[in-house]
Amino acid sequence: MNKGLSRRTFVGTGMAAAVAAGALPKSAGAQGAFPAFIWGALLHMGTNMWSDVPVKEWGALTPEQLLLVCQADHLRFDETVWQTLTQRMKTAGMNLVVIDLGEALQYQSHPELAVKGSWPIDKFRAELARLRAMGLEPIPKLNFSTAHDTWLKEYGRQVSTPVYYKVCADMIREVCAIFGKPRFFHLGYDEETAGNQSQYSYAVVRQGELWWHDFLFFVKELEGQGVRPWIWSDYYWNRPEEFLNRMPKSVLQSNWYYGAAFEPEKEKCVKAYLDLDKAGFDQVPTGSNWSNDVNFKCTVGFCKKNLAPERLKGFLMAPWFFTLKEWQEKNLQAIAQVEEMIRGG
Repeated sequence: MNKGLSRRTFVGTGMAAAVAAGALPKSAGAQGAFPAFIWGALLHMGTNMWSDVPVKEWGALTPEQLLLVCQADHLRFDETVWQTLTQRMKTAGMNLVVIDLGEALQYQSHPELAVKGSWPIDKFRAELARLRAMGLEPIPKLNFSTAHDTWLKEYGRQVSTPVYYKVCADMIREVCAIFGKPRFFHLGYDEETAGNQSQYSYAVVRQGELWWHDFLFFVKELEGQGVRPWIWSDYYWNRPEEFLNRMPKSVLQSNWYYGAAFEPEKEKCVKAYLDLDKAGFDQVPTGSNWSNDVNFKCTVGFCKKNLAPERLKGFLMAPWFFTLKEWQEKNLQAIAQVEEMIRGG
């Protein structure tokens, strides 16, 4: 997701019956006791994913813009805010958190990817245990789109080389081990276009066969670990026939649309929900409070009405506000919007 650019300027199951009746979803109290229907949120630990330009070179921007779109040599993350948000998710009845990792951890396989403040693995494992005890299933996310891989440092400039494949495979294996073989692993893989890297110093775009070669490499690595791949679905918008012919059904799809008008005949991002469902893909539709405060509710209403219950696996809220005090209230508002839907809308 290009927080500083396109998405940030975007205009715009028995469990399903229980939710409709106003009941809270069953939470995952321990690893292995997974929720039948997902009510989740994407929260950020790492944030070096939206520009490769160092903060110090962006002097003309406001402090808020600096935090959003620039690369930093330190972790932009507030642990107190994180605990506040995850506790609020628990009280809201949510049951899954996708953790945007990036540079947030001191990876043992590649310690060179850490920044100042990156967490030791032991500390992070303890946090995973805390989340599970709260009924929140933790899911890792490492975005391997070339538009969002600044966290890979120099390896982001070696895309599709033997070194790149080795580093990425190492990262997948280590993160799967840290999470104890998670149910899903979010690969990101969105917005890999020149336009979404227009303010980068170094732009990389895989196309055609190379895009598919690398994507299927990641799928194979994850499935080799017994973990289901999860991606953003926007590649479909401009290449629908190619996507439907080549995308494995094993890959969990999160199409996204952050506007307020759900008109599939006018908006390809909305129509994609219907097309993916018709083609037999499992989906976790994604909404946000970034653009407005009605999108998530509209997303839930549209998808519950139009998607097959057996393929609608849940919903994900993606606020796209960092886990910092400046945006704590916006993140809390996002969680409140999910709670409203859980409790019957």
